This record gives sequence, C-alpha cells and structure tokens, in this order.
Amino acid sequence: MSIQRVDLGQDEGMVAGLYDAFAAANTDDPGPLLALPRFRVSFGAERPGQGVEMWVAAEGGKVIGGYSLGLPRLDNTHTASVFPLVVRPERRGRGLGAALFEHAVDRARAHGRRLLLTETPATGTAARFARAHGMTPSTTEARRTLDLRAADPAALEALRPAVEGYTLHQWVGPAGPELLDDLAALFDGMNDAPRDAGVEASHYDAERAGERERSFAEAGQICYTTIARRVADGAPAAFTRIVIKADRSDGWANQADTVVLRPHRGRRLGLLVKLANLLWLRESEPHLDRVITWNATTNAHMLAINEAMGFRLFDEWHTWRLEL
Repeated sequence: MSIQRVDLGQDEGMVAGLYDAFAAANTDDPGPLLALPRFRVSFGAERPGQGVEMWVAAEGGKVIGGYSLGLPRLDNTHTASVFPLVVRPERRGRGLGAALFEHAVDRARAHGRRLLLTETPATGTAARFARAHGMTPSTTEARRTLDLRAADPAALEALRPAVEGYTLHQWVGPAGPELLDDLAALFDGMNDAPRDAGVEASHYDAERAGERERSFAEAGQICYTTIARRVADGAPAAFTRIVIKADRSDGWANQADTVVLRPHRGRRLGLLVKLANLLWLRESEPHLDRVITWNATTNAHMLAINEAMGFRLFDEWHTWRLEL
C-alpha cells in the first residue's frame, strides 16, 4: 500500500477511484451525494484563492482510501481543511484512516498551517474518529429539508412579506461581470455568520467573486439567484441562491448562501428573497422533490425563517478543529 499525490490533470483514474471510495463510504448518508464533477472541482482543483492537495492510498492499482487538503491562499492562511478523508468500507479497521489522518497533519504542518479543520456528522463513526484523533467540535450546523412534493405553493406565497422601498433582481446561472462588485459586497456580508474562533473573515472583490461564480459551471451546477435592491439608489441589500445539478439527474436542490446586509436588516428581506427564489425555482424546475439547507444552530433568525417555510430537521454536523 502506498500514499501518493494525485494530479487532477493527469490522474483521472485516481480521482475517479477516490470518488468511488467517497461514494461507498457515504452510502448511509440519506442526503444528496456530490456528483463527480463537483467532487473534482471542490476537492481537486487549484484556484487563485485556494490551494489543494489530493492524496490517495492505493493497493494493486486500486484506490482504497484518501483525502483532500484545502489550503487557503488569500485569507486564513494559517489554516488547512481536510475533507473528505475516506477509507473504503471493506478496508476499515486496519489503521488506514489513522495513517491518512497523520499524513494530512504532516502535510498541513509542512505548509506552515497551525489549525486543521474538518466536518463530520455530529454522531457516528466519523465523529468518533475525529475525537479519537484529538479534534474538538467548534461549531454545529443543522441540515434541514423542505419536501416540495408536500409543500403548498399558496401557503408559501401567503408568507411572502410586502417590503416597501426594495425591488428584486433574479437570474439563472453565473452572474455577469456587471454584478460582481455587488456580489462581492454581499459575500462580505456573510462574515458575521457563526464560525470557528480561529477563522478570520473572508474578504471579496470582483475578481474573487467571479472565480466563485465560474466554479459552479465547472462543477456541473446551475444557480437560481435573487437579490433585493434598494429602490432609492440600487444598492444591493439581500441575496440568496439555490443550486441544482445541471443535468437534473436527481430531485435535490441545495439552498446555499443567504445574507441581508446590516444596514437593511429588520425589514424581513431575508424571508422575502428566500421565498421569491424558492417559488421561482419550484415553478421552473418541476422535477425537484426536496431542498436541503445548512444553518449554524446558533443562527436563530435564519432557523426561524426556515422553520416558517416548512424546513424540518434532517441531521446535525460538527466542524472539528485541531491546533497543530
């Protein structure tokens, strides 16, 4: 058995092998499985703001486990994130997971990183593994789902608040260049969301926002996006988006970022943009069955919005930390 680094451009077989190991290791997850294109982009592709190392354990030419190490380049350059770290189910219990974890720790230290982060379900095998290797939970997120098959569009429409002084702007796909400055401001507005105490705020400009927009298409995804603007000056005030697979190969949608910028809070803009985006998506993509979303368990305001819309608790995940 050897642990070797994967070159995304040259080792497609190894990337596919790690994805197969990832899929096999997550058969008990009732949520949506990442498709291979998103797996490649999220865990193997270098970007200006993020370095990546993908490593696999191979035996007889077959991938039996591996991990991806994320290395931020623009902010939080003291951190590294390991996700996923997987071992094929039939190869568990032989120390391979521990060997991969120690390898990841050594690689993070080699890059001068002082804090290692990962995510796992709050209970179960992965959580026990993280705790056994000295990691401690820092933040907890709840996954919630909305069953679109049971949702009543009229009841959702009735929840939609009337907010004076704002207008909505919606689009499908990546944002055009004329929108990137506004998106950068909105992404920066998420910096007051709950996070690990050792993680710094992330700052965006138009270039970094554009990189993020391009990554969706590269990952085989399509976004439905709604922005609220103040009528008086056109300033962006609130934002939300839902992501689906471009090939419509399953019935899942992922409710992604939602933010209301601080000067515009207290007007129910968060509920407005989320409802408008959801109702538009439901009408445009009738194949969808369920929407899944993630929220910190301490984010009482957003949790209340999701509960009002009909999202119900699915499970909880921890972010784990290890000081190196």
